[in-house]
Amino acid sequence: MLGLLDRVEVDLRASVASADPLVTEAARHLVEAGGKRFRPLLVALGAQFGDPDDAHVVPAAVVMELTHLATLYHDDVMDEAAVRRGAPSANSRWTNSVAILVGDYLFARAADIAASLGPEAVRLQARTFARLVHGQIAETVGPRGTDPVAHYLHVIAEKTGSLIATSARFGGMFGGASAEHIEALAGYGEVIGVAFQLSDDLLDIASESVQSGKTPGTDLREGVPTLPVLYALASDDSDAASVRLREILATGPLVDDALHAEALGLLRESPALKRARETVRSYAEDARARLAPLPEGPARRALESLCDYIADRTS
Repeated sequence: MLGLLDRVEVDLRASVASADPLVTEAARHLVEAGGKRFRPLLVALGAQFGDPDDAHVVPAAVVMELTHLATLYHDDVMDEAAVRRGAPSANSRWTNSVAILVGDYLFARAADIAASLGPEAVRLQARTFARLVHGQIAETVGPRGTDPVAHYLHVIAEKTGSLIATSARFGGMFGGASAEHIEALAGYGEVIGVAFQLSDDLLDIASESVQSGKTPGTDLREGVPTLPVLYALASDDSDAASVRLREILATGPLVDDALHAEALGLLRESPALKRARETVRSYAEDARARLAPLPEGPARRALESLCDYIADRTS
């Protein structure tokens, strides 16, 4: 499988090349910055339930990663981010306009490669992209009177779960797995994708290092309402620490260093963080249960190990 992922990496770099040197440089910017390559990994693992050497598997993985990378260019513009994956973001290095257009270019490249895989691949990639956009819109406009936690989980399912679900589905499809196994893989991908994003959000609070790829407390400083924050705000705990935490969080983005440090410390010791960890674990266990129709073997064990990894990485 490592050989398959190596081929994905080579094809990924080749796929973003353009006749315009600036477009090539900007499009390769995030490719060369690295990343977890979680979506190609799910394609590769899904293909193990059929023929992983099928010629369509590597292009399918490239389509998924290009789609993901395109969303990052757009996200950084919307978030006014200065850094992505430890490097200057494309919008800060070039301009917002260039970053948006390069994101559009990557979507176009993904669609072009998907077309070589057949009409079903194009349809699935387009529908996945539509879910990503719906998720981004929902995040942008906010809960609008709905339960903030339910809204947050819906946004993550649309923005993150959808693409990981399609990645696992593509692996099964283009590896030639059975229809039952393809559906099991897609269901697993949707749920493990939510768990993966939730665990990233928890690391932003709980980690003393940079496991999450950004400085701990970044979401808190920017006023991004992740699950532990939403649980803390919804809590009716009357102890002094919980009351104080709600007071600080209600003020919005924590640009004041002292308030930010105080809130981060309170969150790390709060029942809200414990509850969020339990939520991540419940999603990981749900994902594991969805693997039941798949045959035993190294690929299924690898998918189960991802459940353990995600459940344990924020402990």
